[in-house]
Amino acid sequence: MNTLNSEAFVLFGQHILWSDMVGNLFGLAALALGWRRSIWTWPVQFLAGLILFGAFFGHLTGSAGKQAVVMVVALYGWWQWQRGTGRGEDGHIAVRFATWRERAAMAAAAAAGTVAVALLFTAYPKLSWDPWPDAYIFVGTVVAMYAQARGMVEFWFAWLLVDLVGVPLNFANGYAFSGFVYVIYGALVLWGLRDWWLRSRQAARPTLEGAPA
Repeated sequence: MNTLNSEAFVLFGQHILWSDMVGNLFGLAALALGWRRSIWTWPVQFLAGLILFGAFFGHLTGSAGKQAVVMVVALYGWWQWQRGTGRGEDGHIAVRFATWRERAAMAAAAAAGTVAVALLFTAYPKLSWDPWPDAYIFVGTVVAMYAQARGMVEFWFAWLLVDLVGVPLNFANGYAFSGFVYVIYGALVLWGLRDWWLRSRQAARPTLEGAPA
């Protein structure tokens, strides 16, 4: 892992680490696979989380913890999609909008979780130099990946909210490649949101009796 944490090159005055670059490239691949509703999004996300855990460990504890959670939730997502429940006619996972109850539950869990983790980071300063942003990213990532595992369109909105804090935090801490990649993430998220949104509408559209399939 020491080799991965060495400098790859300098871009616009920013020192790019191998681990930061490779981990985020895998993250981009995982996001693209998630857009395509491929089950391979989960092992690729697991690998991205493993590499980025090594990049952040010892410096950004909250971000490292986020990657540990990414790996755990990636295993859950793989299990959830592998079960084959909630599949569409094309064989891929069916997508839908969350119910208002599910949205309220996720929002409440995100708010309570962020406060709890931030208080933990505040009580133990060595865990994070900036408790609230780290906690927000930590918990927001869990909520986003849970929504993805359940095939909810809201997962894309959750990733956008996480990125709003994650991008400046990465730049501020020398992980420039993460910041640059999140610009591409933003485009993929918007395209993926559009695709899942349209698919959810098609799935919810009632089929008229006697109409051609």
